[in-house]
Amino acid sequence: MKILGQVAFLLLLGGIWCQNNRNAKASGKSTKRAGGNQGGDVGQSPPTVDLTPGSTGGTGGTGGTGSTRGTGGTGGTGGTGSTRGTGGAGSTRGTGGTGGAGSTRGTGGTAEGGREGAAAARPAGQQTDDMRLHFLKNTQVTCNDGTAAGFYLKEFRGSRRWLLFLEGGWCCYSKETCDSRYQNIPRLMSSAGWPQTKRGTGILSSQAEENPHWHNANIVFIPYCSSDVWSGTGPAPTPPPRPRQGREKERERNANATEYTFMGSLIIREVIKDLIPKGIKQAKVVMLSGTSAGGTGVLLNIGRVASQLEQLGAEAQVRGLVDSGWFLESKQQRSPNCPETVSCSPEDAIKIGLRLWNGVVPDRCRQLYKRGEEWQCFFGHKLYSTLTSPLFVVQWLFDEEQLRVENIYMGGQSLSQEQWQYIQNLGRELKNSLRDVTAVFAPSCLSHTVITKSNWLSFQVRGTSLPRALQCWDRSLEATRNNRTPAKGCPFHLVDTCQWPQCNPTCPALVDQATQQELTLIQMLVAMGLDLQKLGLDPQGDEDSLASMVSNGG
Repeated sequence: MKILGQVAFLLLLGGIWCQNNRNAKASGKSTKRAGGNQGGDVGQSPPTVDLTPGSTGGTGGTGGTGSTRGTGGTGGTGGTGSTRGTGGAGSTRGTGGTGGAGSTRGTGGTAEGGREGAAAARPAGQQTDDMRLHFLKNTQVTCNDGTAAGFYLKEFRGSRRWLLFLEGGWCCYSKETCDSRYQNIPRLMSSAGWPQTKRGTGILSSQAEENPHWHNANIVFIPYCSSDVWSGTGPAPTPPPRPRQGREKERERNANATEYTFMGSLIIREVIKDLIPKGIKQAKVVMLSGTSAGGTGVLLNIGRVASQLEQLGAEAQVRGLVDSGWFLESKQQRSPNCPETVSCSPEDAIKIGLRLWNGVVPDRCRQLYKRGEEWQCFFGHKLYSTLTSPLFVVQWLFDEEQLRVENIYMGGQSLSQEQWQYIQNLGRELKNSLRDVTAVFAPSCLSHTVITKSNWLSFQVRGTSLPRALQCWDRSLEATRNNRTPAKGCPFHLVDTCQWPQCNPTCPALVDQATQQELTLIQMLVAMGLDLQKLGLDPQGDEDSLASMVSNGG
């Protein structure tokens, strides 16, 4: 009996131990499931870095800004961003363990380790479509407000082609304009709300259907947070105090004193340094691209990028792709009190900004102009001839931002005869400014930016799409490098010949801002109050002439 009792006791202990072990495993599984389902896309890997919760979406020219409070996941181009509070792939502020795959600010090493583990666990060849955020290793180079600058990277293993993209978003050039910008569009001055991942669109897409010739490149998206058209090199020098200054002079001297730093050009330099371990030194082609102010940033920095890579021993050919950054000087007479008024012309904004930003322009262009005239190098038609790297210019002939500079808003309330005349002249002047540009795609349309739009394949000039024109340019450059004759019948100098806005049948649709309905150009001019007969235009006849121009291929 004693022996039987001992056996029964041992069996009882063994049963309790097994049950506890099963419960522990079940608990672990349910915990993992709960953590994995908090926000984020299914199958989303842990964040590359930690960032403060809260986000805005939007890349230059694609979609508006957008953010979600409390819903985690992937921040797309103009879509939802990372979490505000706790969430799956988003980080939490001060409560690291609660947010699924998130981590607390300041413990980036843990997140980095998690990323490496997740990457190792993925089957060979399987790659995510998202670009992941990396903060700069050099913490001295920052956004306007002192938060860390950085870049998003989507690697394509084995590729020796790199596409670097500079985001757009104009600039600020005084304490007032910078304070207003920080209040209204903080993501363009701070990294505090950047999402941990971005989904590229247009030329940044990793989908072959959307991006036939660059989907298999290493893609780098550099967010714009320096507000200096990518020209700044550090804190602006503080002017020395002057004794016995009156209040007016003192106020004038301090008008532009700001607490912000402007380091756009330095950010590009540091991004390239941080890409060395990723293989950019072995690159065959590096294309520096950008939209709007980012496009102007390409013009200003392509020479420096080429020199930096050459000094690193890289043999890559550095090329530039400028989208909607080829501006013309303003025609309007402005207030002499700029920047006390908000309505500074682009020239005045850049003149003032250059001092504030400690901005730099390419040396070869700077030598063409006397001191104080360096601002002229921000205009592509003045800078182009001094560049040595190949450049492709994408420019709508009736650029909406160029029109806004002149207070012309298509689809707005009204349009004067003088403004309509300016619009027609703008197309002619932009055409003339692009005459000597080797590689160009210039549709006769009213729009702004194109290369990051999902439907960028649909726009054509004389039957050739923009991705096709870029491929033709690429082939021509490769042929030249290898001492071969470029193939015929593959055009990449494409400028619409028709004179009217929207005379190209592939133009983006015009939309009435009040009704959100699509309109033809004639319908929009009538809706904006233009007397077509007074202008010598016959509505029916001009619609027919437009149709005739369209049928002749623009």
